[in-house]
Amino acid sequence: MKKLYLSLLFTLAVIVSVAEQWQPDILGDGYEMRYVEQPDDYQGKVRSTVIRKKSPCGGKTGVLYIHGYNDYFFQKDMGDHFVDSCYQFYAVDLRKYGRSILPGQKKFDARDMKEYFADIDSAVSIMKHDGVDRIILMGHSTGGLTSSYYLNNRNDSSIVALMLNSPFLEWNFNGFMRDFLIPTVGGIGRALPNLAFSQGNNSGYAESLLKQYHGEWDYNTDWKVVRPEKARAGWLGAVTRAQNYLHKKSDIKVPVLLMHSDSSYTADRWTPEYQHNDVVLNIKDISKYGRRLGCDVTEVTVDDGIHDLVLSRPDVREEVYDSIFGWLRREGL
Repeated sequence: MKKLYLSLLFTLAVIVSVAEQWQPDILGDGYEMRYVEQPDDYQGKVRSTVIRKKSPCGGKTGVLYIHGYNDYFFQKDMGDHFVDSCYQFYAVDLRKYGRSILPGQKKFDARDMKEYFADIDSAVSIMKHDGVDRIILMGHSTGGLTSSYYLNNRNDSSIVALMLNSPFLEWNFNGFMRDFLIPTVGGIGRALPNLAFSQGNNSGYAESLLKQYHGEWDYNTDWKVVRPEKARAGWLGAVTRAQNYLHKKSDIKVPVLLMHSDSSYTADRWTPEYQHNDVVLNIKDISKYGRRLGCDVTEVTVDDGIHDLVLSRPDVREEVYDSIFGWLRREGL
């Protein structure tokens, strides 16, 4: 009896401790956030951030959203769609991104994509603690690469599906850059991970999103910068190794929804074409490698979609959400 009493006291203490760590998020409107301190890495102190909005429906199925490179969770409209459809909604700002950035850190830096697994593990554990027993992962761009890689290295029966929004499964470069230069730089990155390379100066994609230019959205441009920052060789190598693994060995067991635009476009500055094309990735690569991720992949092509499909113009967004929720219903989720 005494052991049971002490056990109950400990459980209550943990619950109270977790509850006290939640605080109102910058998005407001019922969104909450909490930091998760992670073990130190090669830069020192590291943390991730979990954001949530609970559905009043009280359901036990939840979505965990994982953002892309030069990104963080700010897509409140997307989160609200899930909550309004009775899904518990969670997102994670990975280490060195968004809410998780610490003073002096090199933003977006990684030397192995598995570094992010601990951040995802923490978010999954929090969801389970909150009573969520069916978890749907959703990844955008590099978050799609990370979540696909994660599911190839985790066997958690509570994760029942994966939704991919324009996943970064291959470099969008010409043959020489993709087949020779990027792997070479990635190899150098093992010895010189901080070696930095320019990604150009094109602000066109940011201009297509931000309200102050041609888009509909406001976000923190210190966390999601307008002009690309230099990429480090260690990160290039980490991405390439994860992509190569998925190309050759991916065997995701859960149903996968693979979504992308119907066309890609390349230009060195903003044009109106930026508003209805994927200007970041080649959709042919997304389709080619996305269909190989597992044995149950449903591919959806979104007409006039941009790279982050849920930031496309309103009529396109509604098509995206119709596809998502239709697929979830068909999967019994």
